[in-house]
Amino acid sequence: MEEATFECDLIRAILKRVWTTRSSANDALDSEVGVETSKKNRPTSANGNALKLTCELLRVFITEAVQRAAAIAEAEGVCQIEATHLESILPQLLLDF
Repeated sequence: MEEATFECDLIRAILKRVWTTRSSANDALDSEVGVETSKKNRPTSANGNALKLTCELLRVFITEAVQRAAAIAEAEGVCQIEATHLESILPQLLLDF
């Protein structure tokens, strides 16, 4: 049985929005300085394999975060994961990834 993962179209839309926002911010900075580059006119994109790999990486990252937070919650005798549990595991999780 295959584990559920993120929809590639969703991840593509999120990445596209981030790239567009960053591009707009960089355009504003470039227009102030007067720098012209060929990259500015080229849209950023990701191929299908990169998108599938990104989806899988996000799935593994979130699964690991939930498992670690659940272990902390269980050690505290709580049945529900709270924001404080995620906050406590986040530094080490980011170092591990």
